[in-house]
Amino acid sequence: MSNSYQPHRSHRRRRKTSAGRLGLAGALTGAVGIAAVAAGIVFLRPGGDGVEETAQPTLASQGDGGPAGSAVPAPEAGPAVNFTTPEGYGYSLAGVKAGTGRQPLGATKAPPSGTTYAYADYILTNTQRRPVLLDFPGDLFMPKARMPAAARDRCMPQAGIPGDMCTLPNHSKITARIDGSKAPVEDSGSAMMPAGASYVVRIASDLPVDDDISADDLRLYVWNARYTSDRKGIRLAFP
Repeated sequence: MSNSYQPHRSHRRRRKTSAGRLGLAGALTGAVGIAAVAAGIVFLRPGGDGVEETAQPTLASQGDGGPAGSAVPAPEAGPAVNFTTPEGYGYSLAGVKAGTGRQPLGATKAPPSGTTYAYADYILTNTQRRPVLLDFPGDLFMPKARMPAAARDRCMPQAGIPGDMCTLPNHSKITARIDGSKAPVEDSGSAMMPAGASYVVRIASDLPVDDDISADDLRLYVWNARYTSDRKGIRLAFP
């Protein structure tokens, strides 16, 4: 998730008509950004070439009773792990479950015969009394031996995580809001989690894996340097 966007401001205002056009363009851009947050939040890890480039809606609009935007009770989860970023944002993450499916994030390209997509769910919570940047720190790891040969070169290992495990390019999205948590809000071009908000997040591989891979083969880790100072992976256990 990128840092807040700071709009460029000219040092001089040359003509009133130009300023008016810029103001209108800025207003339209802001409206589009807010609509994007209302429609859904999708995160593509840098370098990943997703199976579906168009972002799929992940949070229903107000009044929509669809499952993606519905409020749900907190699911059973493993032990929560707390993280604080250098910016002072505080998060709690807890693993929920892992599995496989042909369309774990909704309408995506069907995988070839004999393969499937791997996914995992976790709870993401803003532990602070102020909004924090919406980020998806959880990453999905799997045995390199359990994927097609064509995908193995794209599977990256990480320090502190067993050497036979690696992570493929993937997407993350919010699938539900826990206990009536408010949806993310737009602030200067960045999506923010309201104070105390808690979401169910699903992360799924963009590349297919062997269809005989099991949930027990899949693991969740947090390894990004913003969350772990030594960049060694911290595992999120499932219940």
